[in-house]
Amino acid sequence: MTQEHEGIPAEGATAGTTDDAAAADPAEKTAETAANTGTEPAQDGAAVTDDQVTDYLRRHPDFLALRPELFGVMTPPARWTGESVVDMQRFMVETLRGELNGLRDTAHDVIETSRSNMAFQSRTHDAVLALLAAGDIQGFVETVTDELPVLLDVDMAVIGFEPSESLELACSDIAVLDDGEVDRLVGVGRDVALIRDMIDGAAVFAGGAGLVRSAAFARLRPGGAAPTGLLALGLRHEGAFHPGQGTELLRFLARVVERCLRRLMDNHT
Repeated sequence: MTQEHEGIPAEGATAGTTDDAAAADPAEKTAETAANTGTEPAQDGAAVTDDQVTDYLRRHPDFLALRPELFGVMTPPARWTGESVVDMQRFMVETLRGELNGLRDTAHDVIETSRSNMAFQSRTHDAVLALLAAGDIQGFVETVTDELPVLLDVDMAVIGFEPSESLELACSDIAVLDDGEVDRLVGVGRDVALIRDMIDGAAVFAGGAGLVRSAAFARLRPGGAAPTGLLALGLRHEGAFHPGQGTELLRFLARVVERCLRRLMDNHT
């Protein structure tokens, strides 16, 4: 009869099992423990336990505050109550609400910008039609100074050129700029400049310089006998023009002005 006492296995009952367990690969045991507990083995082969994670978070209470992106992948706990309890669900909801508000504001800005661009595009088309209708240089310059402000919704529109006898004889209303003034205002090698805060625009806007607080300049190159010139738009509100705005329509308008002037100058001569 086999006798079995407390704590002593019966003969042959578990000896083989004990030897097998002792011979088990430690790495396999670590992997098995990690699979059972849902933890990842550390680099040294030891499994990271729940207690270790808990201890780490206690020693670093600002861990989640510094990494709010983790809330997007975490499973929130059930609601807790108590004065010393932080409501994680509320924090996660507020974080997502902030992101949603940010997306909504961005979408609103994009829509408003698109509407503004479409409106300015339509006004630019009307301005081009008015310029094309001018029959001579005098009428063309009057269209720029008198009609473009209304059509483009600006306060002033001026066309000017560096010294040229041919243009001065053709129309006395063309603003005469100093040599190098276009490069100074627009920039060497540049075609367009948007000025947020126009400090001194007397050289371009003359008597209206005190009104203009923001300006847009486009370089003109009509060719032929005409020197470098400038199409200038002015607004009374500081920041109305700024470097972050698109300039495609302003460049297009300047090219139209160049071609109209070239045609009218050839007819004048």
